Amino acid sequence: MKSREKEQTKKYTERRAGVLMPVSSLPSSFGIGTLGKGAYDFVDWLYSAGMKIWQVLPLLPTGYGDSPYQSFASDALNYYFIDPELLEKDGLLQKSDYAELVWSEDERRVDYGRQFAYKAELLKKAFANFDKTDAAWQDFLQRGFYADFALFMSLKNHFSHRPWNEWDTPYKNADKATLNDYKRENAEEIEFWQFTQFLFLKQWNSLLAYAHGKGIEIMGDMPIYVSYDSVETWLYRSELFMLDKKGNTSLRAGVPPDAFSEDGQLWGNPVYDWKKLKKDGYKWWKNRIRYALSLFDIVRIDHFRAFDRFYAIPAEAETAKEGKWMHGPKADLFADLREYAIVAEDLGIIDDGVRKLLADTGYAGMKVFEFAFDNNPENEYLPVHYNENCVAYTGTHDNETLRGFIESMNAKERKSFEKELENQCLSLDVPYVTETIGDECDSIIRLLIASKADTVIVPMHDVLCMGEEARLNAPSTVSGQNWTFRFTDKDLKKRKAAFLKSLCEEYQR
Repeated sequence: MKSREKEQTKKYTERRAGVLMPVSSLPSSFGIGTLGKGAYDFVDWLYSAGMKIWQVLPLLPTGYGDSPYQSFASDALNYYFIDPELLEKDGLLQKSDYAELVWSEDERRVDYGRQFAYKAELLKKAFANFDKTDAAWQDFLQRGFYADFALFMSLKNHFSHRPWNEWDTPYKNADKATLNDYKRENAEEIEFWQFTQFLFLKQWNSLLAYAHGKGIEIMGDMPIYVSYDSVETWLYRSELFMLDKKGNTSLRAGVPPDAFSEDGQLWGNPVYDWKKLKKDGYKWWKNRIRYALSLFDIVRIDHFRAFDRFYAIPAEAETAKEGKWMHGPKADLFADLREYAIVAEDLGIIDDGVRKLLADTGYAGMKVFEFAFDNNPENEYLPVHYNENCVAYTGTHDNETLRGFIESMNAKERKSFEKELENQCLSLDVPYVTETIGDECDSIIRLLIASKADTVIVPMHDVLCMGEEARLNAPSTVSGQNWTFRFTDKDLKKRKAAFLKSLCEEYQR
């Protein structure tokens, strides 16, 4: 489904700044960020701060480890983010339907178990109150939007939320006659899951229009891989992925040993069969990108280097050390997408092939400040080396917070870091203030905004100079700390907004 009539295809060259704030982390009364009042208040705060971009993380339903990068579908929308108060305004809920629900014991943490327990049941009440003759809804159904996802979610419930490869054989193998019978017998529940997408899009499009009215664009995030337990792997296993005849993964996605993990990262996702995908001109991938650009103004594609070469790990391997590099589609996939507003997450092991891919597509890559300090004066992540066509970050959702990064250093490392930071500030004619760690964080943000990078994005936890308690994710781990941190209304400080706005004015962003 297209959520906007015209796709965003414009590339950008003007100097801009923005903030990374996951929707899940927004302030709200519902245990998780929603598309309601907290989102609109955040847009207002961004406007007051002179920001032009709001970067979000994937809006996909979360799967294993509560990660938005392990979803049940590549293009579905997370119904946890649907706002009950907006549904009340639309006459679909009464306040009494949700007022007594306790969504979390900690306002700083998402309790995904309670979201799972409460949200679908609440939305079913809204569906019962919804006028099913609504013209937009009837058009949505007739055009089959999210029909595969809805069927998959209904079957997940039918089989007690087990992965599709553990379903009864006819269902596991997507037998057409069996599925047609199931659709007839469970039409209302399947429509309910489509309804969750219909509601999300209505609330999302209103929020997007509001942001545009404030001169703010939204950058989305696209995981390169889909989960094994996903509708795509279930229905299109022979068309998209390298799986064996029984539908099991023969090779799994991941990355070799790196700074995050000495064993590498074994993500477990199925890898794409690029030879098959090439036969129809990479149609599935191009449709996926175009759809994302109907939801967002800009799209960051995660793990972009895998389009050049991807790391594939044998299914029986216990760690990612045993993997091998295989060739991806390279720039061929993007031949008619080069004018699109895409940011390439070009982090990790970068070689000449990845550099050529970026040069061929012309997409902006990423520069992460926290990666700059290895005592190499030529390190490409040092702000003095940034070129215009890049997006500069203090850190990403996978990094330590900026404060945590600094506080984790020993005395010798801290001294070396501060010396290099001072040199960077001198080179870019930026004041270097270090009386407190808050001053140091502000100096770093100033340094990035002063740099040549066309776009600068600062995670909200770094705007506020928060410590490791605010870290969003630690790669290669599964814990209640990952993907759960939330901000409160009190965090949207006017003083911080004024500081960011003054920097944008001073450095012409």
